Amino acid sequence: MTGLKSRSDPVRAHPARTPLVRARGIGLVAAALMALLLLLAGPGGSERLFDQYQRWAPASTAHPVAHVVLIDPESLAAIGPWPWPRYTLARLAERIGQSGAAAIGFDMPFPEPDRYNPDRFAALYPELDEAAGRHIAALPSMDALFAQVIGRYPVVLARAGLAKGSTDYEAAAATDAGLLPVEAQFSAPLPASVDTFPRALANIADLDDVAAGHGLINGSPDGDGVVRRVLLAANVGGVATPGFAFELARVGRGITQVDPVVAGGSLSAIRLGDIRIPVAPDGRMRPRFGPLPPSSVTSAHLVFQQGSAPDRFKGKIVLIGLAAAGTADVVTTPIEDETYGVYVQARAVNAILAGDALVRPTLALAWESAAGIALALLSLWLMPRLRLPWAAIIPVGAALAVALASWAAFRTSGLLLDPVRPILIAAAAGGGLLITLFIEGGRAQQRLEAALHAERLSAAKAAGELDAAREIQRGMLPPRERMTGLHPAVDLAGLLEPARSVGGDFFDAIRIDDRRICFLIGDVTGKGVPAALFMALSKALACSVLRQGPADLGAAMSGLNDEIARDNGQDMFVTMLVGILDTETGDVQLCNAGHENPLRAGKDGRIEEIMLDGGPPLCAVDGFPYPVETIRLAPGERLVIVTDGVTEAQNPAGDFFGHPRLRETLAAWSADRPAIEAAEALLRAVRSFEAGGEPSDDFTVFALRYRPA
Repeated sequence: MTGLKSRSDPVRAHPARTPLVRARGIGLVAAALMALLLLLAGPGGSERLFDQYQRWAPASTAHPVAHVVLIDPESLAAIGPWPWPRYTLARLAERIGQSGAAAIGFDMPFPEPDRYNPDRFAALYPELDEAAGRHIAALPSMDALFAQVIGRYPVVLARAGLAKGSTDYEAAAATDAGLLPVEAQFSAPLPASVDTFPRALANIADLDDVAAGHGLINGSPDGDGVVRRVLLAANVGGVATPGFAFELARVGRGITQVDPVVAGGSLSAIRLGDIRIPVAPDGRMRPRFGPLPPSSVTSAHLVFQQGSAPDRFKGKIVLIGLAAAGTADVVTTPIEDETYGVYVQARAVNAILAGDALVRPTLALAWESAAGIALALLSLWLMPRLRLPWAAIIPVGAALAVALASWAAFRTSGLLLDPVRPILIAAAAGGGLLITLFIEGGRAQQRLEAALHAERLSAAKAAGELDAAREIQRGMLPPRERMTGLHPAVDLAGLLEPARSVGGDFFDAIRIDDRRICFLIGDVTGKGVPAALFMALSKALACSVLRQGPADLGAAMSGLNDEIARDNGQDMFVTMLVGILDTETGDVQLCNAGHENPLRAGKDGRIEEIMLDGGPPLCAVDGFPYPVETIRLAPGERLVIVTDGVTEAQNPAGDFFGHPRLRETLAAWSADRPAIEAAEALLRAVRSFEAGGEPSDDFTVFALRYRPA
């Protein structure tokens, strides 16, 4: 019985064409299922990869336009707790404006009058006489003073879009604060794809009426809690309204008109003068995040100090925001676990004016899927045609090329292209192909073994053929004396006992030159005279080729495969293991065509199976490139090679002799005992295990003991 023991996949074999087509089809189905699964899973994995890209290549810190004035714990300790009187905020804005700021933005709305206004203060003290109360109430309000400063400088105030049913929605509706004009003049209506809010939480009229601009500060994180996008435009009560960062950039540049760019009914970009800012259809921009340099952040209390860098705000867009415990707008960004919301707006301003927005192209998903399909087709076409390592190197190299292309697109152009999607699609295709080929290979081996067994049973019925086959087989075996005296550096022995249903086992050893000997062992499919004749042909051709001492054993084996297959009209196969031993170095070149792996017996008695990649049996695959694998024998080490008639010998209970019993028997072979003793001991062990049962296959063993001088 002969099985395909090699780990190499049969390629270009005619019987394997249908299984290969089936395997490729299953690979394509696996790729399609992976693509669907990735669509259902959402963009979470891609977003985390893009976050990593930003950590590797953050936004440049050179020449930032935005400057943050932070109301931090130090400022609260120096000036007082929050909320500060509007008078204090007016002084803060005035100092910044006097320094020549291009725009000033308050990253918080003022929807209620100042609680420090004189009229409210007088109401807190009923014991004041009426005249004093009227005098205090008649003083200018903090809001009025704040409004004067806002009207004097380019100040942008914040608004918050309100969804219907939200906490402040009814209050905004009651005061009509949701229907407010905007200063930015949009040249065209915003499409329905942008975020829409029925109303907005605005500032008190005294402040809103004099501000140079108004912008929305709405910013919601993605599903994983990370803020990656900043709102640049939305519809509020049917009116196109800019985002806070965009409005600051507009006011800072002194531009009035805003030009939406619509493609396919969706917003794709917004033009601000000569700047084109790419946005998603919902009106949000993806800024490239990066650290704000320390020179771009100032604690608010330092602004009030006399002589403190009067020109630090000149030409800058200044954002005033909170960073105090209990009041801070703390968010997570792609590069930071915790930061302040005003920092996100500042980075958005820098990204708008520097043209450093990230873009997820509209067709990105289609491009990624197409790349995945291309990689999958490449894998399905190449993997069955190549042997290791190229069958793995080329698909892996293509996957690395996709990953590098994604990184290059991000690094040079700010494009967000996911390399994981095409790689996973291709991996699913390759995995489906390999699993299917493995299953099909097992089925093919079972069919082959069943066919071989049936052939041998059929041949057993022809007793005359069996006798003739035995004579042919015995005539092809080398005499024991020639084996024993082949070379003084080796002790060789072979033993073959035909079963009643003779097969086509054989072995031989050849002295190539003074230092090299060649040995081979094989097993032909089938029984009777046809198998014996095919065995004789195979052995004769093999000895003729190997006696030349080929420089490339693998090429010689491939040539032998072609020669034996030339006149193989009965579609028979032969497994063969060929080795060439250098008696001076102990190096052994091995080439395996579907045969059992050899066993190495160490001087310490340890038995090791030599795992060979090998290839299919001879005549199974046209033009297969058989690999050559080299081992080295130490003095006293031994090689043992058997056919499957040894490991598949059965006892009356149907148990196989198997590899564990084979190892146990060989472990008793002492390094100083002749090879023939090991072969005979193994024969006795197998026959004892069979317990008088009739062998179903030939018993063949070849043993080699390396004993250099």
